[in-house]
Amino acid sequence: MNSDYKVGDLIYDANMYDGMNTFLLDLQFYKKWLPKNKGAKILELCCGTGRLTIPIAKDGYDISGLDYTSSMLEQAKVKAAEAGLDIRFIEADIRTFDLQEKYDLIFIPFNSIHHLYKNEDLFKAFNAVKKHLKNGGLFLLDCFNPNIQYIVEGEKEQKEIAGYTTEDGREVLIKQTMRYENKTQVNRIEWHYYINGEFDSIQNLDMRMFFPQELDSYLERNGFDIIHKYGGFEEEPFDDKSEKQAFVCR
Repeated sequence: MNSDYKVGDLIYDANMYDGMNTFLLDLQFYKKWLPKNKGAKILELCCGTGRLTIPIAKDGYDISGLDYTSSMLEQAKVKAAEAGLDIRFIEADIRTFDLQEKYDLIFIPFNSIHHLYKNEDLFKAFNAVKKHLKNGGLFLLDCFNPNIQYIVEGEKEQKEIAGYTTEDGREVLIKQTMRYENKTQVNRIEWHYYINGEFDSIQNLDMRMFFPQELDSYLERNGFDIIHKYGGFEEEPFDDKSEKQAFVCR
């Protein structure tokens, strides 16, 4: 979203992404807040390869997925077709999308707002969401609760964070380094990729940190009422030890 900050192409490699991101801890949280009416219109922003879109569609919901990355969407379309699902996947920027439709529920899962690096980017995305929500519609999102101690420890040494085999047969090992920028609140994360036992490349995964009171005020300033704020997907109370910020807004 800003030329100075980025997410590396290999991180958006669809098979790499799916090999690493197999968990569904957040699925039940988002499903709980879906309207009881299966005819309701749902929009997932930053849907990736359909990790949440597809199981929600399998439950009979009219859900569309929007993402900025064409390779992720192509993978999502293949997976939906294999599941016998007709899902609309849209390639667009969450700051500027204009679908000429209104939705009962819109959600941005999986920490995706961390890639909106400037306030103006975040506010544009919030305004686009508002434009597409029906009166009384819900807006949900989740992101990390910044942990200063974790960042400090992460700056000290390289750490192994993942190892897995992709569907297309690549053995992947990822080691992480990070450096936090106080001025911009951006955590400059580098993932060092080793593929089939050999070093491949360094990929950036820069993430803007949003502190709790800051993000609360940004949502309210942009016209959202925070109905609930949780510290995780089990809807535990948000407190000092919460790793996540999970919002239900109207």
